[in-house]
Amino acid sequence: MKISFLVAAVPLIASGCAATLPPEVIASGDVAATTATARPIHFHSPVVDYTHRIPVDPKPWRNQNDAQAPKGAES
Repeated sequence: MKISFLVAAVPLIASGCAATLPPEVIASGDVAATTATARPIHFHSPVVDYTHRIPVDPKPWRNQNDAQAPKGAES
């Protein structure tokens, strides 16, 4: 017999012999008497913030870099 088969089979056989107990706390049958509340559901459209954009040609990268560079960092 292979060792890997024993490694898998022994825990399965041992767990089959274990006793299962019912849970300690059992829910009551009077569910209608609970006072649980839920927040109201609000509809939010997924396209409410949509902005139509069209493709544009790229601007020269050097002008973009110069516009964003700090004022004191001139070379």
